Amino acid sequence: MKWRPSIPPASCCNTVLRSVMTIMPPQAPSALALKNVTRLFDLRQGFFRERKTLTAVNRVSFTLRRGECLGLVGESGCGKSTLGRLACGLLSPSSGRVLFDGRPLPRAGAGSWAAGRIQMVFQDPSSSLNPRRSAYASIAEPLAARNSSRAEQKEKAEAMLAAVGLEGMGSRYPHEFSGGQRQRIAVARALVTHPDVVVCDEPVSSLDASVQAQTLNLLRDVQERFGPAYLFISHDMAVVGFMCERVLVMYLGQIVEDAPRDALFTNAAHPYSQALLASAPSGQWKKEFPPLLAGEPPSPLAPPAGCPFHPRCPKAADVCRVEAPDWKETAPGQRVRCHRP
Repeated sequence: MKWRPSIPPASCCNTVLRSVMTIMPPQAPSALALKNVTRLFDLRQGFFRERKTLTAVNRVSFTLRRGECLGLVGESGCGKSTLGRLACGLLSPSSGRVLFDGRPLPRAGAGSWAAGRIQMVFQDPSSSLNPRRSAYASIAEPLAARNSSRAEQKEKAEAMLAAVGLEGMGSRYPHEFSGGQRQRIAVARALVTHPDVVVCDEPVSSLDASVQAQTLNLLRDVQERFGPAYLFISHDMAVVGFMCERVLVMYLGQIVEDAPRDALFTNAAHPYSQALLASAPSGQWKKEFPPLLAGEPPSPLAPPAGCPFHPRCPKAADVCRVEAPDWKETAPGQRVRCHRP
């Protein structure tokens, strides 16, 4: 019996509070843990090439449990993609630690002991697939990096093509597929090594609504079948609500709220989380949130003192301008970095 992903209607992406099958057991062991991770970039600007330091990720800590789908949301430029690359070893932290199975995560590479156990699905499948490689060759590439035999590469690549609904299309090249089919190939390539963790960086933002729905259902179905943990990065709250059991909200390189999905969507504690929910189409949530924020986020080259959100916060007080907030627990499993949650 061949497995095929179920295809929901396009509108399913917006039904964020629909019940989902949770495959993560309670108190599941951690697959990935970030401990006070900071990532700095040195930049040179201006005529005299003045050197400045950009803080893309600032003292971030979280744990991704086995089988969990953990969402990471925030505006463009807040550091989500940088954090995703740190989580899978494509970047090294400037300070702090990234632990995989309790061990420091090495840089990604064929010689790494973690090779193939953490994979990434990128936003644009067209740029992440080699136009000169067939679908079969692209999917088999991670296996070749692990020195798998040709017979094993063929068997597993063909099985993954069937799993994502592209059986018999392995000889085709990327330009012969639609955008949704190319993203299916990218998902198959990420899963062919049966990884413990998959980082999904805006995997459906470049697709139209109907193809988004198909791809999201595919990701959910392959998680049920193969059991990886997902770090799911998106700016779309509806998509995160459909996919994730727990959500991290990121602003200017910092995590400002960590909450179960339903708690966040019905009773968000941080003003920035409320603003993100208010930006979704009206009538989507059970609770009305304050109006949208004015202005642009501060530059990460010159972050404000105190709480990084205070220049745009409608609840900002004097303490917010001078003192960075600590974590506060507002409900079981829900915590927030805010002086006035």
